[in-house]
Amino acid sequence: MLGLSAGHLLILTVVVLLFGHRRLPELGHALGKGAGAFKRGLEGKGAEDDSEPQINPNRLR
Repeated sequence: MLGLSAGHLLILTVVVLLFGHRRLPELGHALGKGAGAFKRGLEGKGAEDDSEPQINPNRLR
């Protein structure tokens, strides 16, 4: 049935009972944003805050 085993269905049932059917889209959105941020972190994108600031040599004069 859709490639889901009994264990998968049990886990899905527990998640629905814990969080409720109204909060599942919100939970999915948060997990998706977290996964995207994790991937960007692994690729090194968005790390501008950690790098040294760029100094404009014309401004020093």
